[in-house]
Amino acid sequence: MIGMYLYYKWIYFIMQCFKLGKQERRQVMKLEIREELEQEIMQYPIMQFAYLRTEQITFLDRVREICRTECPRYGTSWSCPPAVGTVEECERRCSQFPDVFVFSTIAEVNDITNMDETLKTREAHEDITRQVTEIFREHFGDTITLSTESCDICTRCAYPQAPCRHPEKMFPCVESYGILVTDLAELGEMEFQNGFNVVTWFSVIFYNASGVHKLNTKETQNHHDSVTNLSKKTDIL
Repeated sequence: MIGMYLYYKWIYFIMQCFKLGKQERRQVMKLEIREELEQEIMQYPIMQFAYLRTEQITFLDRVREICRTECPRYGTSWSCPPAVGTVEECERRCSQFPDVFVFSTIAEVNDITNMDETLKTREAHEDITRQVTEIFREHFGDTITLSTESCDICTRCAYPQAPCRHPEKMFPCVESYGILVTDLAELGEMEFQNGFNVVTWFSVIFYNASGVHKLNTKETQNHHDSVTNLSKKTDIL
């Protein structure tokens, strides 16, 4: 009986060692992929970056309320509310991706109170965001990217008369999803302000570090369906 007991104890020990080895190998692979990612990403002028988990991020209705009451772009763009869906829908969409990459870029201006000059620096950040997003898509498949302000690719957005003209290039703004950039900066131990007359831009990429991930078909269709339905209603009116 003692011999049988020791035998099973030994089998259990071997299994635990194998399990631990498998977890360690996964961790090593994850670190190797992260190192490769960073080598690709650092070719761009990124100020800071951080890795977070989606579960750490809070999606707030009060941020959406600020959009509604204070932002002149509310209800005028596919990158803004209400076109992006409710905060609950946005959170559900992002929850499909457990991992988050937050990064910032900076630009110096002569007068940060000059909005025209400040906003001109945004284009460079958006270009970097598109390229970094492509890197993540090559490694992990589908992603959700949120970026700065309201999309300004088009002189006049097609909303609500027609679907977005450039859905592959358009990134909703971070706040449109009910997320505070200051919270992201704090979570990632990143600087929100980088000096006088220095503009700091942030972008967020939701992804799945465990492997290639495809968005839930229902979730992906929700936004497109709302675009189509709204366009039909507008045509009728």
